[in-house]
Amino acid sequence: MPSDLPSGFQLSARPSPKPAHFVTSTHSIQSILSPVAQDMLEVDAAIRRNLSSEVLLINAISAYIISAGGKRLRPALLLLTAKVHGYTGPHHHTLAAVVELIHTATLLHDDVVDESALRRGRKTSNAAFGNAASVLAGDFLYSRAFQMMVTADNLRILQILADATNVIAEGEVLQLLNLHDPEVSVERYLKVIGYKTAALFEASARIGAVLAGCGKELEDNAAAYGRTIGTAFQLIDDALDYNGKPGEMGKNIGDDLREGKPTLPLIVAMQRCAAPERKLIEDAIRSGQAEAMPQILQIVDQTRALDIVYATAQAELSKARGFVDALKPCPEREALIDLCAYSLDRNA
Repeated sequence: MPSDLPSGFQLSARPSPKPAHFVTSTHSIQSILSPVAQDMLEVDAAIRRNLSSEVLLINAISAYIISAGGKRLRPALLLLTAKVHGYTGPHHHTLAAVVELIHTATLLHDDVVDESALRRGRKTSNAAFGNAASVLAGDFLYSRAFQMMVTADNLRILQILADATNVIAEGEVLQLLNLHDPEVSVERYLKVIGYKTAALFEASARIGAVLAGCGKELEDNAAAYGRTIGTAFQLIDDALDYNGKPGEMGKNIGDDLREGKPTLPLIVAMQRCAAPERKLIEDAIRSGQAEAMPQILQIVDQTRALDIVYATAQAELSKARGFVDALKPCPEREALIDLCAYSLDRNA
């Protein structure tokens, strides 16, 4: 189980939203992942094959989910980590599909809990099919993922995925306990993103190393890369909820506030603003009402809260890059390096 804070984590106070000395991404995610482009087609095919069911509603929801697309970062991370260490076996496509199914199941459950209506620019599955169908479809994805993962016949990988899935579920409950609570600390917030988001990134990278037969040091380095880039990815996600463009994000600005989620931008803003402004944010978190969003966005801007979030993400990504710098030069290593820059510089 992960510790309360990511390993070596410190909240950064460097006041630059996207620091100039950090290399920004000049590539699209498609070009970054080009070393595993053909593999990703195989992963998508594996997902489609394994989402079929005799239950027609499951097929309908599955087709709806697949057509929504997505970055597929977690399966790509598994593939890149396996290939950078020389893996040439038969199991990486199936296991990458497993990781994506687990991730998708968490999104289905998340959207029900959050009462979300929009994801990736269109209706969520719960908005389209109802809460009950969405929850049960998520359960189907979880169970199908576990059916698929046993085909690798690797107890170590089963343990990694079982542990990660359990931690993610704990993270969901921890986030539920934090809802509408303006007293959530930085530590409690980081614990949630460590469990909910970073855990599956970590598991994906670790599985790639395990498939390749890496020793403990290389396996742990791969896992640490996944954990730190996953933490940074969620930090940027939470920043984009206050400075992103709805057309690019596929969701509305301020959705986290409407759902009563006290994420790092608000936590930092409350630490830095005057008492009246703090009360305004506290009341908005408690109520989940976004009428004060224009004022809250102004407070976030005036306190430079997003500067802190971006600088903290940058510090995590610098650590992530350190875990791959020593690897032998190859296209997969370059992709892992470029993912660090992309994670900081993205707009969606």
